[in-house]
Amino acid sequence: MVNGILGESVTFSLSILKSEEVKSISWNSKTSVAVVVPGNSGTTITVTHQNYYDRLNVSGLNYNLELRNLRMEDSGIYKADITVKSLEKVTTITKCYDLQVYRRLGKPKITRSLMTSMNGTCNVTLTCSVEKEEKNVTYSWSHLGREGNVLQIFQTPDNQHLTYTCTAWNPVSNNSDSISAQQLCADIAVGLQTRHPGLLSGLAVLSVFIIIIPSVILCLMYKRGQGRIFSEDADSKKTIYTYITAAKDAQTAEYRIYDEIPQSKVPPTKEEPVNTIYSIVQYSDKTEKSTQDSKPSGTSSYEIVI
Repeated sequence: MVNGILGESVTFSLSILKSEEVKSISWNSKTSVAVVVPGNSGTTITVTHQNYYDRLNVSGLNYNLELRNLRMEDSGIYKADITVKSLEKVTTITKCYDLQVYRRLGKPKITRSLMTSMNGTCNVTLTCSVEKEEKNVTYSWSHLGREGNVLQIFQTPDNQHLTYTCTAWNPVSNNSDSISAQQLCADIAVGLQTRHPGLLSGLAVLSVFIIIIPSVILCLMYKRGQGRIFSEDADSKKTIYTYITAAKDAQTAEYRIYDEIPQSKVPPTKEEPVNTIYSIVQYSDKTEKSTQDSKPSGTSSYEIVI
């Protein structure tokens, strides 16, 4: 098993004995990787796949293979077929390597949830996580000896001095973060105090809307209905009275004519002013006179009121 760090280098060690004369080494993974051939003028390496150009190096003494600038896709099985000559006998030795590439872990983050507070006691659930989800990451909590990324705490006033530290591990690195019990409970108390005034304010605004809006609607409906009644009463009837008074031969007669105009079915658009017209028509007959009447006997009077 070989563990590598993303962007860094890893070395595949061959551990060849000094009594063995290396003739050639063939490296393979998902594809052919390289062929190494020792010689009198030095060791030559031939890269056989473009993914490994400018990333391979071979040590001249033990022929170990170095792979630089590791990528996540470099993970996998690597095989080295080593051809050696020992006591004038040529044999091939195969060695296998399982390469796993990991990122260096950043500082984990501790988040809090399910927070309750009562009589100075805090009940909190802590969750520890890294920024990017990685393979083979384990978590532990110091001073408690607990494994896993979730920790449930029942905090009392007696252990306010404690500090909870989460450490994240992978095969190539580790990192940690801490939170104090005193600060944890203080944050809960502040959170509860800020939530209560906000809730009361919301309820107050809601109550105002519930009381005022129906009252306004009822008032508008009442005024609209009252205006309709007044309009109907004012325009329900229009009456023209015509008075005709005639005096002739000392005898007075009075005639009254009433006529009603029914209400129009079309609602009035504007209330019109009342117009009154008075018309008096008189005529005299000089040949007829009367001394008994206060008015001339030959006078007729007409009065029209509209």
